[in-house]
Amino acid sequence: MLRELQQAFRRGILDDDGAEVRRLSGGDPDGIERRLRIYRNNVHGSLAGVLASAFPVVQRLVGQPFFQAMARAYVQRHPPDVPQLSGYGARLPDFLAAFPPAQSLAYLPDVARLEWARIEAYFAGDTAPMDPAELTSRDPETFASLRFELHPAVRLVASRYPIQRIWEANQPQHAQVARVDLNAGGEAVLVFRPAMIVTAHGLSAGDFALLSALAAGQSLGEASEAAAATADPDFDLQQALVGHLTRGIFCGVA
Repeated sequence: MLRELQQAFRRGILDDDGAEVRRLSGGDPDGIERRLRIYRNNVHGSLAGVLASAFPVVQRLVGQPFFQAMARAYVQRHPPDVPQLSGYGARLPDFLAAFPPAQSLAYLPDVARLEWARIEAYFAGDTAPMDPAELTSRDPETFASLRFELHPAVRLVASRYPIQRIWEANQPQHAQVARVDLNAGGEAVLVFRPAMIVTAHGLSAGDFALLSALAAGQSLGEASEAAAATADPDFDLQQALVGHLTRGIFCGVA
């Protein structure tokens, strides 16, 4: 009976109108509903606050009233399924892509993906970055077969919209939001966490293809071919590897 009541209470908070809780409790229906409403408002309000903390740029772009209404719809569709509030919100980008009131803001889901990538990078596990000297002991003729392991705090996000510029224009220090030309071209972004501070770095098409292939477990030779396939005139393999090794993007090689 207790378990049945607890499950009904959860549904009454998140999914339905609480009729089952009123039936199982056997008390005053109006009084039970008033108390349920308090719990319901607190739960939804708290989870909406968690989402606002994780997606401040999304909230600034749509405004607080819209964000609060959207957050309540998200909570009903995707209540927490792990006991870790820092992990709540992973499905919001896909939710926004299908959320009818947000369809006019086609760039919004990708901005949310960038914000969530920053959250994941912040809470990712830590490990020592790879020492570039590890490559000096290897035969250069075997470099094409090397497989680089990306640091756990590395995330890659690409969009056909200028998501990094949108994110930068909507930081708290900017009282007035700068206008961003949505037709200026897409951006690929490398999110990582050196020295415990999350940062983001723009990538060329070739560099993004290189890191994406390495992240998928492909060899350096295969990743180089993927980068070359983008026909990116600005891509230089040696320069890209040196830059990523210097930033600590890799944590191992095999």
